[in-house]
Amino acid sequence: MHGDNSNESPPEQVKNFKPKLKILAFHGYRQNATLFRGKIGSFRKAVSKYAQLVFVSAPHKVLNEDGGGDEDGRSWWFNAEDNTFSGKCLGGPAIGFEDTLQLVENVVQDYGPFDGLMGFSQGACLVGLLAGMQQKGYLPYTFKFAIFASGFRSGSLVHKGFYDEEIELPSLHVYGESDSIIPKEMSESLISLFTKPVVAEHSGGHYVACSGSIKDAYLDFLHEKHQDMLEEDNCRGQNNK
Repeated sequence: MHGDNSNESPPEQVKNFKPKLKILAFHGYRQNATLFRGKIGSFRKAVSKYAQLVFVSAPHKVLNEDGGGDEDGRSWWFNAEDNTFSGKCLGGPAIGFEDTLQLVENVVQDYGPFDGLMGFSQGACLVGLLAGMQQKGYLPYTFKFAIFASGFRSGSLVHKGFYDEEIELPSLHVYGESDSIIPKEMSESLISLFTKPVVAEHSGGHYVACSGSIKDAYLDFLHEKHQDMLEEDNCRGQNNK
């Protein structure tokens, strides 16, 4: 578990302190919390004004196919019987998905509540599934928005039922026009489920982009969510007087 607390205020600024949005971040296949946190440094820096990120590692260890290296690659579930995962795999199982649901529930219980969820690649696919589950009232916790980088729909058979109704959750979807791992059509298929998606396309490939107009899209989206949070806090404060 990794939190981003690098923006703590000195004592004289505490009186002007504004709470930040708390976002739970999910890495891609073959990554882990530490690796993902390191890879998205520019994103973390860009959103630090509005958000505090908490990173979590998936429960399933990915076996290194070449037998070498000690990188702790992780997966949220596997969709092939040989315990591998591919976003393009259709009709497969979702081995270990229940373990992931339990892990997320435990993290929310211990470190939440979270205002939003953010995911990249397989992590974004997971966020989409959680958004669908929340829409149906299946989750024991709630979140108010989601951010997707290279997101897509799961092809696992057991997940089909989570995609059969529109999702009203506010969402931001970022994807690369030249992404060959998760082609834009796959991201667009996920986007079509959401009633009011904000979409930002970049010219690059399979990574969390964060420059130019993409950076602005993150900041505009999070600024709006941050304002909503401050207004809610103000209303709560007024009601408690």
